[in-house]
Amino acid sequence: MLRKSGWPLDQPIRPDLMELSVIVPVYKEERNVPEFLRRVRPILQGCVRDFEIIFCLDPSPDRTQEVILEARKSDPSIKLLAFSRRFGQPMATLGGLQYARGAAVIVMDVDLQDPPELITEMVAKWKEGYDVVLAQRRNRVGEPWLKKVVSELGYRVINKIANVEIPANTGDFRLMSRRVVEEINRLKECHGFLRGLVALVGFRQTLVQFDRPARYSGETNYNRFVGSLRIGFNGIFCFSTYALSLCTQMGFIIAGLSFFVAAVYFCMKLAGAPFPLGNPTIVILILFLGGIQLISTGILGEYIGRIYEEVKQRPKFIVDRAIGFDS
Repeated sequence: MLRKSGWPLDQPIRPDLMELSVIVPVYKEERNVPEFLRRVRPILQGCVRDFEIIFCLDPSPDRTQEVILEARKSDPSIKLLAFSRRFGQPMATLGGLQYARGAAVIVMDVDLQDPPELITEMVAKWKEGYDVVLAQRRNRVGEPWLKKVVSELGYRVINKIANVEIPANTGDFRLMSRRVVEEINRLKECHGFLRGLVALVGFRQTLVQFDRPARYSGETNYNRFVGSLRIGFNGIFCFSTYALSLCTQMGFIIAGLSFFVAAVYFCMKLAGAPFPLGNPTIVILILFLGGIQLISTGILGEYIGRIYEEVKQRPKFIVDRAIGFDS
C-alpha cells in the first residue's frame, strides 16, 4: 500500500495498522491515570490520524484497573493488558510491544515524568524518517544525588565496554517505528532491558531533549538505587563479555605481582636487608586473593544465571485479560 500524506517515506502503511500506539506500564497508579489521560489525549488527537493507548497492568492492590476500565467506557482507544501476576515494568513493556498495532509505538510512564507534550516533537521526527526517537533528560527534578551519580556512572561503564551504545540520560521513554518493534519482538532475550535491545536492533535514531519534572502524584514503585544497579548489570552482562576478560586480566596481573614480590624478597634476603614477615603479610595476601576470587566467581555467576534464565525459555509474561484488542 502506498504512502499517505504525513507518513515517513520509507514506512508503508499496512491496512491492519493504526498510526500510533502508546504503551503505558502501570502498577498502583490510580491517581495518575486520569490526569495522564487528560493531558495525553488532546495531544494525540492533534498530531496523528488514529491511535491506541495500551495500559500494561501488573495486578495492583488499588483501583488502577477499575479507573482504566471506567475511562475506556467513553474512549475505545484505551485498551488494557492485565497480567496474571506481577512481572515487572520491563516485561510489561515487552508485552505491550507484542500487542501494539501502531505504525509507530511510544513507551512512556504514567506518572507524567515523561511529558506528554513531547509526543508531538517525537512524532514529527518519526515522520522525517527516523526509526527511533529517544527522549533525553537535561535534568531530573526530585531525584536524589546518589541515583544521579549511579546512573551517570552506569552509562559511562556500559558505553565503554558493551557491544552497543546507549545515549546517556535516556530511559524507556522513546518512539519506535513498526520495523524496530517487530525486530525487538523477534529477539529471545528474557531480561527486558529495552534500552539495550533498541540499541542492538539499530536503524536510524535521533534525540529530543526535555527537562524531567517530578511525579504528578504518589511515590514511585521503583527502587531507584537497586533498580539502577539492576539495569546497569543487565547492560554490562547481557551486552558484553568484558567482565569475563577482566577476570582473566586480574589473574595475570596478580600472578605477575606475586612473582615480582617474590623476586624482591629474594633479593632482599641475598642482600641481608630486613623484610616484613609474619601474620600481617599473610592475612593481607589471603584477603586480597580471596576478594579477587569471590569477585571473579560472582561475575561468572551473573553470566551463568542469565544463561540459566534463557535456556528455560519460560514466557516473559502471561496475560490474564486483554480488553479492547481484536482476536
